[in-house]
Amino acid sequence: MMQRAFIAILTFSLGTAPGPFSSGTALIQVKNCLILFLIQVELFSLAGAAPRYICTYYDVVEYLNISSHSKLHAHILPKTDLNKPVEVKMDFMLMAILSVVEKLQTVTFYFVLNLEWKNTFATWNPQDFCNISKVILPMDSYWSPPIFIVERVNGQNPNLDYMSITHNGGFNSTQPFQATLTCSLMIFKFPFDTQTCNLSVASFLYPVTDLVMKTKRTPADMMRDSQSYFLTDGEWKFTNLSIIEYMEDLDDGQFSVVTYMISMERRPTLYILNLILPTCALYLLDMAVLFGPSSLEEKINFQIAIILGSSMLAVILNNILPTSSNRPPVIVVFFLGTFLLMIMAVLDTFLLLHQQHKSLYLDKVLRSFQQDVHTKLTMRTMANQSTKHPAKDSAQQQNLPKKAQEKGQPPKRHWQPQEQDLFLPVLEKVLLYSHFFLSLVFFAIISVKWSS
Repeated sequence: MMQRAFIAILTFSLGTAPGPFSSGTALIQVKNCLILFLIQVELFSLAGAAPRYICTYYDVVEYLNISSHSKLHAHILPKTDLNKPVEVKMDFMLMAILSVVEKLQTVTFYFVLNLEWKNTFATWNPQDFCNISKVILPMDSYWSPPIFIVERVNGQNPNLDYMSITHNGGFNSTQPFQATLTCSLMIFKFPFDTQTCNLSVASFLYPVTDLVMKTKRTPADMMRDSQSYFLTDGEWKFTNLSIIEYMEDLDDGQFSVVTYMISMERRPTLYILNLILPTCALYLLDMAVLFGPSSLEEKINFQIAIILGSSMLAVILNNILPTSSNRPPVIVVFFLGTFLLMIMAVLDTFLLLHQQHKSLYLDKVLRSFQQDVHTKLTMRTMANQSTKHPAKDSAQQQNLPKKAQEKGQPPKRHWQPQEQDLFLPVLEKVLLYSHFFLSLVFFAIISVKWSS
């Protein structure tokens, strides 16, 4: 309209202006050129070319009325149809398993959560804004899904408080999370265990009639991307990811929940080298001492020292495992069994030592008793002979031991200590071989429990 008015004013002024050009051909040519130029400008503007002053992102924000003081659009659910809920699509990618604390039954994950939703109130025509079809705005500019992680007990809030908005009302927000979650750790087969922890994402402010949360991709695709971007290579290995979508019933309605089930496997090399192999080595050393040729007193000293070393490893294990559990882990049974077998070896050695001392004491008592009896009999015989043959008393006293030695007739003994010594080796063999057989059975049971 302004161009047309300008053409009319310029034509009128040129046609009425005094001078030599008012009725000449030159005036007509100038008028025609100006008219053609202004007609081209008018046609060019009518063709749809956008003016320069709206070719900025700021103009898109002004058009969407985001810069105003009213922030209701940032808090109100963008729902146009009351019978149709807003659908939020989620994409999950696990980046790292930072720590697993068995004592506290917690696990710390670092993951990225991507959310997509539609807002029909935030649309524009890209042709009106120099083909600008996407802008990046803060999270508080428009409504965004309030996310709640059910198992979360601690963690850091995301520091990327921005989202992208497309011209058709599509919103996209990608946020990294470092969250510490509660997880029921099953440590029965520690350190050869596999754990599964749940990460449930929900929005308990809006029921399913207003907001529905769904997964964007399949678990296989999320698993593949997570393994390709996995940052840590520590104690735990990320093995599987499964997803469950369900409705949680609360007092005031149903709410949409998406649960990511993260499966991870422990790498047991460090625990094998630090706990299991040293315990097995100490037990083999205990068996070697038990079957060794040392004296029983030395065996007891070695065995007690080995038990003290095994107790130190048990203290280390106690600092790792949780204080309560439904049933004791296999490694606890392994440590307790080896400890009891070592105690049994000490008791066997004590029994053998007691039997040995008892045999020696009995042999000493019987020897002293035999010597007393033999002395009394000798003195009685010599007294009888002295009364019958007093003249030959001195000669017989000198010749009696020689005759006894020449005839080879030692005093009669009713008990021989050599017969009693045969019981000790038999008892030792029975105890040692029974202990060895019991050890084999115990280690076989532990191996089956760990491998099953």
